Amino acid sequence: MKLGDPSLDHLRIFLTVVEEGSFGAAARRMNRAVSAISYGIAQLEAQLAVSLFEREGSRKPVLTKAGEGLLAEARHVADGVDSLLAKTRSLHAGLESELALVVDVMVPGEVTARVLASFRERYPTVALRLRVEGLGAVAQCLIEEGAQAAIGGPVVSEELGLERQALGEVELIPVAAPSHPLAADEITPGESRKHLQLVLSDRSTRTQGREFSVLSPLTWRLGDLSAKHSLLKEGLGWGNMPRAMVADDLDGGRLVELDLPEKPGDQYTLFALWRRDTVLGPATSWVIDEFKAAL
Repeated sequence: MKLGDPSLDHLRIFLTVVEEGSFGAAARRMNRAVSAISYGIAQLEAQLAVSLFEREGSRKPVLTKAGEGLLAEARHVADGVDSLLAKTRSLHAGLESELALVVDVMVPGEVTARVLASFRERYPTVALRLRVEGLGAVAQCLIEEGAQAAIGGPVVSEELGLERQALGEVELIPVAAPSHPLAADEITPGESRKHLQLVLSDRSTRTQGREFSVLSPLTWRLGDLSAKHSLLKEGLGWGNMPRAMVADDLDGGRLVELDLPEKPGDQYTLFALWRRDTVLGPATSWVIDEFKAAL
């Protein structure tokens, strides 16, 4: 049996019918006649030599087993073409003269340094403006202060009007100085609430009223992760820190990982973020790809 070559247009018609749940709704979304949608499906079925939808027993299109089996591949092809077109539009837009980038404080410093050192070698003509922020301040730089792209955490990834691409995770662990009471063995539930917790504070108002892994009513709010790091080593409180940032302190005995019953540690997912009305240029796309590879 010789199969035909399905067109991208017919694949998009197939996916739209599945997503919209009817030929009529697909026609409205694609601004075409219902007959054109039906013809496109018939052509695709002829090219693939399979029936994609049941023709009897339901007024709504129901996928056949063959249709279900081919759905994921059709989506993969369409997504791949969309990605290709997006990259091509970026190339046609030309190389950026400047890149305003915001990086979350949770990104390991050596990762940021390595990526940006490579960036300067690859794009020496692109001026880089770098901001390092935490929590909602990352989104604020994108939405209100003209940044073009950001590497930010799950807090800002929920912002409306932003596109996101998952890059990796940073492990957060609760730590304190070895002399801290919570560093003892067999801590009872609720004991952590009796001790000062050092908490990273949001410089913006975007997370106002929200708490993230805060257990104790006794808190010091710090806008600088390095200041929090220093206070932890001095034994002034306990708090969550990126494991990579405190690895040397754990090895050297300056900090210890706390075994708290509440398990306040977490996986902090990092995303590439940009405004939906922004067309990413080649340099910005390269930076995002490099952070993804490094993380």
